[in-house]
Amino acid sequence: MTINELPGMYSGSFLLPGSMFALDVLGGTIQETGLGFDEGDADRRCLPIDGTLVPVPWRPGEGIAQMQVSMVDHDGSPFYGDPRHVLASVLKRFSALGLTPVIAIELEFYLLDTERTVDGRAQPPRLPQTGRREYQTQINSMVDLNEYSAVLAEISAACEIQQIPSGTALAEYGPGQFEVNLHHSSEALLACDQAIRFKRLVRGVAARHGMEATFMPKPYMDHAGSGAHIHVSMLDRDGRNIFASDDPTGSDRLKHAIGGLAATMADAMLIFAPTANSYRRYRSESYVPLNPSWAVNNRGVALRIPASTPENRRIEHRVAGADANPYLLTAAVLAGIHYGLQRDLDPGAPVAGNAYRDAVTTLPITWPEAALKFESSAVLRDYLGEKFHQLFVTTRRGELQAFESHISPLEYAWYARTC
Repeated sequence: MTINELPGMYSGSFLLPGSMFALDVLGGTIQETGLGFDEGDADRRCLPIDGTLVPVPWRPGEGIAQMQVSMVDHDGSPFYGDPRHVLASVLKRFSALGLTPVIAIELEFYLLDTERTVDGRAQPPRLPQTGRREYQTQINSMVDLNEYSAVLAEISAACEIQQIPSGTALAEYGPGQFEVNLHHSSEALLACDQAIRFKRLVRGVAARHGMEATFMPKPYMDHAGSGAHIHVSMLDRDGRNIFASDDPTGSDRLKHAIGGLAATMADAMLIFAPTANSYRRYRSESYVPLNPSWAVNNRGVALRIPASTPENRRIEHRVAGADANPYLLTAAVLAGIHYGLQRDLDPGAPVAGNAYRDAVTTLPITWPEAALKFESSAVLRDYLGEKFHQLFVTTRRGELQAFESHISPLEYAWYARTC
């Protein structure tokens, strides 16, 4: 759009079809949602989100800015299919209790070579300084941080320009894998707006450096996957953290919150892991949980209470992949917390030591299982809204069906001459 059209956006003249929220990953409309031909692919108004009109620094000299918008229905009410409205509805439940969630999102991603291998697989980029490819695990490597310092510095500068409060950048386990922590915020919608901007920013900056950035959960079979971890504390009307306690395991209310998260985790896996590739991450002793375990200062569990001062006690939710929608991830996590607080749920004893040893996998770690569990969840239907609940599972089933209809090269290699 040209800048002359900007006033019209603010007055509500910008329209997009509701089928925007009924797409599969390739951009095709899942007609079973009813948002395609059944309603004539009808337009709805999209309104600017305050504070999201920002320059696009990775395209200097072009005079380009970007803005985030949110969709309203024909009568001006929030459109049920917009994930931002889903999160807003969950937040209202906390407001009714005089509580304010404080969240922080950590996102992991890989930098890839723009060229694939001869068999079509991803490969690490050539290191900017040495020109070699790194294929080894490099957790917290200063060498990797030095090699990628130019692109990481530009990501940091772009975050400042786009008002994204980014913090620490860490070299993660995989070659060319990094994690960036976004600062905590008592405005959950704003934090998710910033996470959406961050993912687009990282891709844009990487492209300027001749690389491809991906938040695909598992781009390499033999290297770590990329997750989206969310930290949550909870303030009362007086600004006190209700999770605070001198006890490292937190207050009783923190334990009730963990109880709710554990009780709803399996139901919400389709949100935490929304694509076919999502489920490649779930492997034993890979820092990806297989059941709703909890512990203090233990990265092997699903629900970790990080080491902190008593007043900063919080929950780190470690289940979701980096492909999870930030609004829906936050909505599902907060729904679990609210569910537990309202029912004083007991999470049981915390895990000691290796969270994977003798542990039983209780989470649905295949796409079809997760879709079934989500679809049958009365709890999530209540918290997310019945219409959105049905819309989401329908889009995931549509994409699952399309994915499973493809015949991979591996199937020919394994079965063409042996069956």
